[in-house]
Amino acid sequence: MERLSGELAQMCAASETAMSDATEALLDVSLAAAERAIGSTDELDRAAAEWERSAFSLLALQSPVAYDLRFVVGGLRVVADVQRMGGLAVHVAKITRLRHPDHVVPEVVRDLFTRMGEVADRQAAESVETLRQLDPERAEALLHGDEAMDELHAELLATAQSEEWRYGVQAAVDLTLLGRFYERFCDHTVEIGRRVIWIETGVAPS
Repeated sequence: MERLSGELAQMCAASETAMSDATEALLDVSLAAAERAIGSTDELDRAAAEWERSAFSLLALQSPVAYDLRFVVGGLRVVADVQRMGGLAVHVAKITRLRHPDHVVPEVVRDLFTRMGEVADRQAAESVETLRQLDPERAEALLHGDEAMDELHAELLATAQSEEWRYGVQAAVDLTLLGRFYERFCDHTVEIGRRVIWIETGVAPS
């Protein structure tokens, strides 16, 4: 199970890298970074499938106790969260690729997306360590770590919907989608925290 825990952490690290590449693509209009983010999901999907096979083998070959069952069930849900995180990074990268060579992010909201990328990286990195250690205290901190993203997302929407917005409807739609992708990315890190707490304590946080 220690190996399986480490593999969960590795998959989460891959999704962190994908979102970091996607943010680089978005801010720097980098097709190379966009392609790295988009291409990362194949390996992530393969790792997820292998993890599921190993987890089911663990159940089949051993006499599972309550913790083992919680680990496998919770781990399968973590795998799904991590895959969705990678998928959200791909969505960000594909918008960048679609609009290339134009900038998706107007200068007025560039700082917002820089900070959103930093929050996403921080939450994902903390998720990696939480999974590696299966530490319920670190997991508890994850439950509140996305509040900064929620504030940034609200600020982004307010900016795109304000009367001073002068970048057109398409840009507003793109930014609304992008903001949602970053918000959902962090939502999945919160879910990872909840699942680790349940695995380790048997109690789902309220």
